[in-house]
Amino acid sequence: MRLKYVLSEVLVGLWRNVTMTIAMIITMAVSLTMLGASGLMYLQVDAMKDAYYKDIEVSIFLVAGVTEEQRTQLQTDLEGDPLVREVKYESKQEAYERFQKLFADSPDLVKAVQADKLPESFRVNLVDPEQYQKIFDTYKGREGIDDIIDQRRLLEQIFNILGAVQNMALVSASVMAIAALLLVANTIQVAAYSKRREVAVMKLVGASNWFIQAPFVLEAVVAGLLGAIIGFGALVLGKIFLLDGSLRDLTDLLTPIEWSTVLLMFPFMAGVGGLVSAVTAWVTLRFYLRV
Repeated sequence: MRLKYVLSEVLVGLWRNVTMTIAMIITMAVSLTMLGASGLMYLQVDAMKDAYYKDIEVSIFLVAGVTEEQRTQLQTDLEGDPLVREVKYESKQEAYERFQKLFADSPDLVKAVQADKLPESFRVNLVDPEQYQKIFDTYKGREGIDDIIDQRRLLEQIFNILGAVQNMALVSASVMAIAALLLVANTIQVAAYSKRREVAVMKLVGASNWFIQAPFVLEAVVAGLLGAIIGFGALVLGKIFLLDGSLRDLTDLLTPIEWSTVLLMFPFMAGVGGLVSAVTAWVTLRFYLRV
């Protein structure tokens, strides 16, 4: 009987202040959508780092007049270096063939470059890509070496941009979350005020605190869960129409977002929406009802 009463009061409370309830749900949905999107981006940036960093190459370009002895000694040192996982030598002809493939869409540029103008190099894969600086310090300035370039520098610039976008999404989600919490508190306060006589009577007849608070807290939880469902629906639509649609080429380049990762966001969003709404409602009632 008590459960039935509590549930009926929840439905009545949500309908009594329907406009504020709708505003609360929409605001919660927007903030949870941004939170879910930033969570997806956070997981995706980590996945991209794992995918790209393991294939990062350090390119050691040799000077034009490198001797056979210098080249052989350098290759021996690299192959014996504990920081190095794999070493590949690339001749001028191989570099030219790579150049032709990379710039196949620019035939005029390919024609303007001759094979003997491209440098020989060693393509080095590291055991730990973060140890690039040690490789650079060890081999920079050695005879026969012209320059050492690490692909990680370029990737870090990309990841820094993605990280900035992620932080912007988190800030936006935080601002919207504050607005949602204020709406939750205001809605619960209005609901409690409209039922102040009933609450007073219930306190006089000895109703427990949890029994008085339960309908109000559950109203907030239901609104939070509905907001999470709507927000998750927005993420699904974004995945279908944006990531798998108009932005498909971009997501393929930056590693695609799997459905398993998107589905992982729903319990996260629902948990945050429900918990934060419940805590906000409970704190509001503690101050307002003094129960």
